[in-house]
Amino acid sequence: MKSKILLLVTICLLLVTMLGCDAFVRKFTRKRKKEAPKEEMVLVPEEYKPPQLTKEEVYRQYFLFWKSWHDELINSLSAGASHKKQIDCINEALENLEPLRTTLQEAKQKKLDIYINQLKDLKESIAEDLYGNNVAQNRLTAERIKRGILRDFSYDKVKKYLV
Repeated sequence: MKSKILLLVTICLLLVTMLGCDAFVRKFTRKRKKEAPKEEMVLVPEEYKPPQLTKEEVYRQYFLFWKSWHDELINSLSAGASHKKQIDCINEALENLEPLRTTLQEAKQKKLDIYINQLKDLKESIAEDLYGNNVAQNRLTAERIKRGILRDFSYDKVKKYLV
């Protein structure tokens, strides 16, 4: 009889402990995480205007771009770089000489056209030289063109001819 009462009291205490103050279902279910409020997306496009450059800054910028690409061309011709690299370098050098040309007066544009045509001829020569037989000659031509442009179109010599 004592064992039955002890068993009954133990079961009651166990039930009271398990149930506690809260409902049984709420006590053993997982609680949801609180979600942080999401920020609304801004759908209004904003246009950022680049700073206006002066004609001197534009000239210096394109001249610097041309010079770096021309140096890269000479390095690729002397280091035996790939044919594609040589073509890319001369294309970029030409692409930076064209806007440089538009910043000059017509008399200086005609003088720069001579160098642009020489670069185009060099480009054709490099494009035809698939096996690299004339790399040394092409490098010397590129160096000659670079010296000529640096001599005739440095900023100090053309600053009074800018448009």
